[in-house]
Amino acid sequence: MNIFVLIIVGVVAGFLADKLVKNTFGTVGDILIGIAGSFVGNWIFSLLGFQVSGLLWDIISATVGAVVLLLIVNLFKRK
Repeated sequence: MNIFVLIIVGVVAGFLADKLVKNTFGTVGDILIGIAGSFVGNWIFSLLGFQVSGLLWDIISATVGAVVLLLIVNLFKRK
């Protein structure tokens, strides 16, 4: 995946995860969470035996990964 596609996927996934989890890190934070979420999402889907390919699946897996990351951050943030 080239850097432009990674940033676009990160923006979309970060935005979607922010709306699903209701967490506010700002635009740059959402992008970073989305990009990190793409790695986490691909790892989760590979553990489950799914092959992630295509832009739509990249966005879905990145959003799942970003949601997981935000939920983990919320666990530590509340303590």
